[in-house]
Amino acid sequence: MASSCLQICALLLALAGFTTLLVTTVSSTWKALDTETELVTADWVSEGLWMDCAATAVGSKQCKRFLYMLSSDPHIQACRALMITSILLGFLAAVLTLLGMKCTNIGLSDEDGKMKFAVTGGFLFVLAGLCSMVAISWYAAMVTAQFFNQHYAGTKYELGEALYLGWAGSVLYILGGILLTCSCRGKENQNYSPKKYTYSAAQAASQRSPEQPAAMGRCVTVFSSRSSPGNVIHQH
Repeated sequence: MASSCLQICALLLALAGFTTLLVTTVSSTWKALDTETELVTADWVSEGLWMDCAATAVGSKQCKRFLYMLSSDPHIQACRALMITSILLGFLAAVLTLLGMKCTNIGLSDEDGKMKFAVTGGFLFVLAGLCSMVAISWYAAMVTAQFFNQHYAGTKYELGEALYLGWAGSVLYILGGILLTCSCRGKENQNYSPKKYTYSAAQAASQRSPEQPAAMGRCVTVFSSRSSPGNVIHQH
């Protein structure tokens, strides 16, 4: 019962991370422009992996998608690939976890098979969280390096809200995967019981070698203190 509750909590955490990272991937606020230091006509400018947006104080907002995806910087293309990989791994992990949870009757009915599915799902959740964590941290490092580089001639941005949201989603991914794996490990240790071996006299007699009866019937020589050395008593 405790392992089932732990699996449910782990899945809910991982699904929360999946939803958060999905919103982060399509968000356009990965980096924001500091309008006080940059001369721009808009009051708020931001950029994501797929588009950039500009908004004014009146409330009008205009977003424009990148026309040429392959013409973007290499680190942006790598971040796109890592985020998409994280989403796909998270979806696959959620399906495997649902099939392997103890409280579900979907798919396999064998407990060992369900446990393997759940462990695989937990491992994929952790791997997906690492992919998204690398992508978001890499993107944040590039934005920070450009901002503090005095020789950088381009537009300087600051860290956007989507990065913090993505970090939180990655942590939820990893935490859910670890809890899911630990719940299955605990169940495996609970089901383990050492084998007990019984040894009876009947088994001992049946396993006795053929030489033992002959050894028992062997003549035993006993020397009597009153008899002469030549007199021996034979006992069978």
